[in-house]
Amino acid sequence: MNTLARDRTLLISDLHLDPAAPGIARQFLAFLDEAAREARALYILGDLFEAWLGDDDPEPAGREIVAALRRLTDAGVPCFFMHGNRDFLVGRRFARETGCTLLDDGTVVDLHGERVLLMHGDVLCTADTSYQRLRRILRNPVVDFTVRHLPLAARRRLGRRLRAGSRMHVGTTAPAIMDVTPDAVLDTMRRASVRTLVHGHTHRPAIHHFELDGQPARRIVLGDWYTQGSVLEWRDGGIELRALARN
Repeated sequence: MNTLARDRTLLISDLHLDPAAPGIARQFLAFLDEAAREARALYILGDLFEAWLGDDDPEPAGREIVAALRRLTDAGVPCFFMHGNRDFLVGRRFARETGCTLLDDGTVVDLHGERVLLMHGDVLCTADTSYQRLRRILRNPVVDFTVRHLPLAARRRLGRRLRAGSRMHVGTTAPAIMDVTPDAVLDTMRRASVRTLVHGHTHRPAIHHFELDGQPARRIVLGDWYTQGSVLEWRDGGIELRALARN
């Protein structure tokens, strides 16, 4: 199909693909081979994987996803990937093998004629100070370089510790603290000169309408895929945040 004939752009996040939950992977693989083939482009806004320990990890489930993304891009559908807090070790080899383009967190793109700010969303949760402190440590270039060059076995041990810590944090922190901070949203959108922000991370799919400096604005939150798929369809005529029933 000619790319110009495709009338919709798809945006997803927070699939948290994990070999322990094969149903999510099956739904995503079907999505890539069916709905995504008809898209103008696919944007993945972080946490595609529950944990990505490095592009050199030979784990079969991860390699299956890499191959499926390659089929999509080989079919002529541009695919863009943004790091989340679970898969920040995705690197250039992943991009090369999948054909995906890596995006910086906080990238402004043109979606069907509108300037839109794309983010994973975790940096907006400024009230969660302990998480933000850990994020700054892990995203420090020196720490990032060091972790990427650890033996795979060491990275796996580190990944288990981080996931255990994350579960404990989620279980002991008030949901409101882990949500975005309104002032952070406004300040971020103002700096980017946009009226629309799309992000994931919070697992609270919704379209929020508000005013920014006297002008209408909106924040679109993508859903997770734990119980069903979630996708934002963007067409020339409008947008729709849809749930995808699990087969």
